[in-house]
Amino acid sequence: MLINDTNVKSFRMTKVFRENTERINACDFNKNGDLLISSSDDDTIVVYDCEAGLPKRPIPSKKYGCDMIRFTRSGEQALHCSMKVDDNIRYLSLSDSKYIRYYTGHTKKVRSLAVSPIDKSFLSASADRTVRVWDLRSALCQGLIITPGNPVVDYDPDGLAFGIGIDSQIIGLYDIRNHEKGPFEMLKYECEGDFEWTHLKFSPNGKMILVSTNTSLILLVDAFSGVLLHTFTGHQNTKNVPLEASFSPDSKYVFCGSTDGRIHIWRTTDGEKLTTFTTDNTSDSIQCVQFNPKSFMLATASTNMVFWLPPVDDD
Repeated sequence: MLINDTNVKSFRMTKVFRENTERINACDFNKNGDLLISSSDDDTIVVYDCEAGLPKRPIPSKKYGCDMIRFTRSGEQALHCSMKVDDNIRYLSLSDSKYIRYYTGHTKKVRSLAVSPIDKSFLSASADRTVRVWDLRSALCQGLIITPGNPVVDYDPDGLAFGIGIDSQIIGLYDIRNHEKGPFEMLKYECEGDFEWTHLKFSPNGKMILVSTNTSLILLVDAFSGVLLHTFTGHQNTKNVPLEASFSPDSKYVFCGSTDGRIHIWRTTDGEKLTTFTTDNTSDSIQCVQFNPKSFMLATASTNMVFWLPPVDDD
């Protein structure tokens, strides 16, 4: 199905999963789009079969908690950060629900995790004001970048560069092969208001960077020139939570939840709002919205996980 205005506006709630008792704090599709994984404040990881439309058995993480869940490139393992006991990152085998490795080094909560689209490396950004470069095969940190403020991080879609959002005002662009030499580009932004950058994402076509905040403001930036293209507003965030906005696979639309149970959709071409969807529970925050990378499907996460599909043609 083509991703266009008409079809995007046709999304309907199709399945609601009530596997969690507290907020789902993150979710992620694997690269094939057949699986979705989520982490929750109730210390539970859930994997969903997107083709069958069913949840698989939950994986408990009671001792350490779980946040920032991300599939690895293979889709057979996942990474998540801790919410209790320590600030380590954990590498989980999904086939037997056992941990393969712990990555130790951060001294405060990990705020951002990004998995390389081309190899076995990943990035972590922490409230300890460091970004660390890792290799899945080693518990030893492969690179350390000290930042002047709280960072968020993401790879570009080619996996050759990464961006670090620093102190809610600067984006530093780094060559993955020479990151120790510092950024090859620094982009600075001055926006009015008291807010904190909570997520940074490159668009699938690599031309834009999306910056989510803990307020009702999202920034869309040109990844090459650094020009601020659009600001997206109008979604409620009265609780100052880290709502995670995301792109459609063609990079033409941006999706974000809100604290009043609505999903907002904007066009990246002109910055205009396309439509708003309303869920059954307007008191529940939509923490995360993700578009399936391979099929015409949305997943939205609050306390419940919801799958959105277009109407079925009876013909």
